[in-house]
Amino acid sequence: MAYTLLIGNKNYSSWSLRPWLLLHASGIAFAEEKHLFETPEFAAEISSRKRSPNGRVPVLVDGDVKVWDSLAIAEYLAERHPGLWPADAAARAHARSACAEMHSSFGALRNWMPMNVRRSYPVATPREDVQKDIDRMQALWTEARSRFGAGGPYLYGTFSNADAYFAPVVFRFNTYGVKCSPVVADYVTTMLAHPSMQQWIAAAKAEAPVVD
Repeated sequence: MAYTLLIGNKNYSSWSLRPWLLLHASGIAFAEEKHLFETPEFAAEISSRKRSPNGRVPVLVDGDVKVWDSLAIAEYLAERHPGLWPADAAARAHARSACAEMHSSFGALRNWMPMNVRRSYPVATPREDVQKDIDRMQALWTEARSRFGAGGPYLYGTFSNADAYFAPVVFRFNTYGVKCSPVVADYVTTMLAHPSMQQWIAAAKAEAPVVD
C-alpha cells in the first residue's frame, strides 16, 4: 500500500516540505493530501485532530499507522527504505545529530525568517540572534561537506534524510538573501536545482492563498 502524506501550504509549510521531499526525491510512492492553512477545512480535518494526532501537519499515513512530526516520519521511512541515512556509521551519527539540532534549535532563524518560497526579502543585516543561527547553520553544513561529502554534492555526499531536513533552510537563505560562504552557496545552488525542489517551487508559486 502506498503512503499518504498530509501536508500544508507548499509556500509556507517547512515541516511539510521535509517528508514530501524525502519521499519524492527517493522515488517512494505516496499520495499527497494538501490542507490549506487558515481554512475551515484545515480546522475540521487537521486542527480538530480528526486526521492528525497532534492537530498539525505533516502526517504520514501507512495503513492503520499514523506518524506525525517530520523527524519521526524520517526515521519511520528509514526503517522501511534502506539508504535514506548515510551508510557510513560516523556520517550517519553526524547526520542524525544535525537533524536533531535543527529540530530543537534555531528559534531565531525560524521566527524572523519564516519560509516563503515565492517571495524575496533580502536582509542586509540580520538581527544578532538570527545571525548567530545563520553562522551555526553554515558551520554545520560546512563540517558535513568537508568530513563526509566527498561522494557527491549533498551534505553527506548522496542525497539523504539530512538534505530533506535542511531544505526549508535552503529556501530561507534564498528568500532572505543570506550571505553564504562558497561551500554553503554551492550547496544552496545544488539543492535549489534538484528536480524535486523545483517541483515544490512550482507548486508553491501556483498557490493563491496568502498567510499573514
